[in-house]
Amino acid sequence: MFLESAKKSGWIEVITGSMFSGKTEELIRRLKRAQFANQRVEIFKPQIDTRYAQSEVVSHDAHAIRSTPIPSSSNMLLLTGDVEVIGIDEAQFFDEYLVSVCVQLAGRGIRVIIAGLDMDYTGKPFGVMPQLMAIAEYVTKVHAICLRCGDLAHHSHRLSDNDRLVVLGEKEVYEPLCRHCFNKIINYKL
Repeated sequence: MFLESAKKSGWIEVITGSMFSGKTEELIRRLKRAQFANQRVEIFKPQIDTRYAQSEVVSHDAHAIRSTPIPSSSNMLLLTGDVEVIGIDEAQFFDEYLVSVCVQLAGRGIRVIIAGLDMDYTGKPFGVMPQLMAIAEYVTKVHAICLRCGDLAHHSHRLSDNDRLVVLGEKEVYEPLCRHCFNKIINYKL
C-alpha cells in the first residue's frame, strides 16, 4: 500500500547543441510521446521567442506543439499544478533562476525536459545552460552539419556584425559551423 502511494522522483533531461541541430525537434518528439502515453504535459518558452508562433514551440522543419510563453522562469512554479512532464524550449534565454526552478520541479516528481543552445555566437557557454547540463540526469548533445565543409557542426556562427548577445533569427542570421571553419572565420583564440 505504501509503495503504491509514494510518488516517483523526477529528473532533468537537457537537449543541447548549436542552431539547426534538431534540439527543438527532439524536445517536441519527447513531449508528444509523453502526451501519447496520457501523461499530463506543460510546455514553456521564453516570451521573447516569437519567431514562428506566439503560443507554440516550433522546430525549424515546422513541427509544432502548444506552449505557454512566460517572462521569467519563476512563472513555471505557478503554472505547473498537476503535471507529470514539463518541456522548456530556448532555455538559454531564461534568467539564472531556471536552475533552481528545474531542481524544485524535479523534486516534486516531475520529468523536466529542457532544450537550449550550449554556446552563444562567440563560442562561449550560453546563459544557464552549463549549470543545467551539470545538474541533469541525462544530457543529449545534438549536432548540425557544417555549411562550409560538411563535418559535424557545434557552433552557431552569426552572419551579421551585430554584437548583442541575443539576436533572434534563422538561416539569414546564423549558420552552423564545425570547430575548424568557425575558428577560421573568427580567428577564435582560447
